[in-house]
Amino acid sequence: MRIITGSAKGTKLKTPRGLDTRPTGDRVKESVFNILGEKLVGAKVLDLFAGTGNLGLEALSRGADSALFIDRSSTSINLVRENIGLTKLADKAEVLKGDSLTVLERLMNRKLQFDLIFCDPPYNKGLVQLVLAKIDQGTLLSSHGVVVVEHSKHDPLNEHFSQLKVNRTEKYGETLVSFVIIENQGGC
Repeated sequence: MRIITGSAKGTKLKTPRGLDTRPTGDRVKESVFNILGEKLVGAKVLDLFAGTGNLGLEALSRGADSALFIDRSSTSINLVRENIGLTKLADKAEVLKGDSLTVLERLMNRKLQFDLIFCDPPYNKGLVQLVLAKIDQGTLLSSHGVVVVEHSKHDPLNEHFSQLKVNRTEKYGETLVSFVIIENQGGC
């Protein structure tokens, strides 16, 4: 696993041993970032269930202003910190250890906003719906922001939200990547 392009292009990222973390593969990641295109430049990024930090670090390498990485696993938090060091992007990165849903609530209470939110939770546990419902309740996503959700084809998204809508879904084998935006805003 590596950073594909940008300021940290070619940097090999450390990956976990075992199956506790399922990093997004380079093919899927490259496709996601091609779809996002210029939305990355100057973006404030939130990387939920960060794992290795792969997605948030790619966004920083491609011009995002800042990234906040959240994971509840100590192993993942240590990997994210190591990978931030390898990419030399520490001045733009912040790491928080905690449950993503709990941290989302705290971020909403602080009235923070993000232009790009990556949500790549463990598959088939219903976490995608919980996260999207929480984001839908507040103003965490900027008006022209995008939530990029990686999920199993066996864990489809419920599209009944008050503010959010699924704008686009791409299929990569067993994996789906859905791009969720605020209703009546620009898509990707």
